[in-house]
Amino acid sequence: MKLSLRNIALCIAGSAILAFGLYHVHSFSGVTEGGILGMTLLLQHWFSISPAVSGFIMNMASYLFGLYMLGLEFIVYSIIGGSAFSLFYAFFERFPPLFPQLAGMPLAAAIVGALFVGVGVGLGVRAGSALSGDDALAMSLMKLWGWRIESVYLISDLSVLALSASYLPLTNLLCSLLTVILSGKIIGVVQRWGIKDK
Repeated sequence: MKLSLRNIALCIAGSAILAFGLYHVHSFSGVTEGGILGMTLLLQHWFSISPAVSGFIMNMASYLFGLYMLGLEFIVYSIIGGSAFSLFYAFFERFPPLFPQLAGMPLAAAIVGALFVGVGVGLGVRAGSALSGDDALAMSLMKLWGWRIESVYLISDLSVLALSASYLPLTNLLCSLLTVILSGKIIGVVQRWGIKDK
């Protein structure tokens, strides 16, 4: 196993961007995500299962699948990226939100949030790291199926958002749909930037 300083730097930069966007945009806007985050919110709403429990179980299962499909180097980068995300998020929580006005502007929040999520996660994926269980699952399925990563994200996110229609207001659901489509596309662009398709 040979770790690259460039990839470690990409993991840390991606984690900082993702944490900034999730804290300053998504956590205050009422616009949700798909994937594991959206599923934890769904399970909490309908079955009163804490996201701390359901998120831990789903993330660990995704990381184990990632270890099997992508190897030990992937897990090491993911530990670096995931730890950096937690540290950055804890740091940002010490300050008031920079964009509180986005709470009343779900469409703007969807677009701005997608930019932060797309670039942050895209840098992590480019480095061979999963900043969350969603990313581990998407990268593993990308390798298994040979699909582009944005297609894997889209299928996962749309499945969860379809279930979330059972409790989300229509406006929030449509804005959430927009943010997952945009962020998935941005992740794919960042991952492949400057790399020729084989």
